Amino acid sequence: MNKFLIVRLGSLGDVIHGIPAAAALRGRFPHAHIDWLVDPRYAELLGLVECIDTPIAFDTRDLRIGGGRGWSVLKGLRAARYDAVVDLQGLLKSAVLGRLVGATRTIGFPWAHLREPLARLFYTDAPDPGAALHVIEKNIELLGPLGVSDRAVHFPLRIPRTDTIASVAARFAPDGYAILNPGAAWPNKRWPATRFGVVAASIRREYGWRSVVLWGPGEEALAASVAAASQGAAEAAPPTTITDIVGIARAACLMVSGDTGPLHIAGAVGTPIVALFGPTSPERNGPWAARDVTLSRVASCACHFERRCRRTVPCINDIEPDEVVQAVRDRVSVHA
Repeated sequence: MNKFLIVRLGSLGDVIHGIPAAAALRGRFPHAHIDWLVDPRYAELLGLVECIDTPIAFDTRDLRIGGGRGWSVLKGLRAARYDAVVDLQGLLKSAVLGRLVGATRTIGFPWAHLREPLARLFYTDAPDPGAALHVIEKNIELLGPLGVSDRAVHFPLRIPRTDTIASVAARFAPDGYAILNPGAAWPNKRWPATRFGVVAASIRREYGWRSVVLWGPGEEALAASVAAASQGAAEAAPPTTITDIVGIARAACLMVSGDTGPLHIAGAVGTPIVALFGPTSPERNGPWAARDVTLSRVASCACHFERRCRRTVPCINDIEPDEVVQAVRDRVSVHA
């Protein structure tokens, strides 16, 4: 076998969680050609992954009847004659896409591990991931039919240099800095901005580090609220790309964040982490480094894996600032 296609369109965190599977595949087939079909928003990240030959940007909305760029991309994928497609997404759309590529084998999860069980109909192989809990481990287990036996977790990422990374380093790096990430696509995953500000003030008092507050589209006011509540200990980051976040995270002393893409970028580059979890499972999606610290309220959550909380106050708000401050102490003491 010498040509493989990985299918994991999104989201950002899930794409990051798929990188160790690509690395394991490369370890088994060092001279193979490995491509990855991904949402255009995340192709930038895969451009930094050393074991991927070509990130192929693909928007399912382009599969319009009667034409559209999506069909020409699929035509090119069929012409590539892949030996195997590995569907890490496990949705009906990703399974269908994988089968349309026309590879000899299409590998995906078995019925019990699929959110959309009909996807199983499109796989030639569906190995059972067994006792694997974390999605990273589950993804690597999918490679069993290809003879991949190494279960080690690797993130072969090139650390970039950009003007934005350089500007953050010049402003914050001499004394070290922490990263705070208050935003998330799901409102249910957001810890209050004012509490992040309290944590930033504590980090400044105890370690001398100021905090860089990351923000994405529509979150600039959220970052400003963190800075305003921090007693001058935090400052909103400049506008950043995914590439910028990789470099900024790599140089940081600490990341405090909910369950969202930048948290998982930090984990991939080895940044010490304090993670805050509400409706999602840290055992499945959380930091994988044993030294990182996770505060979770998933056991008391009534809205598991839902974007919005049905309670008056989201369960993640049950995490108090003092708990996070102590978690920071615990994580920093391990790293010291």
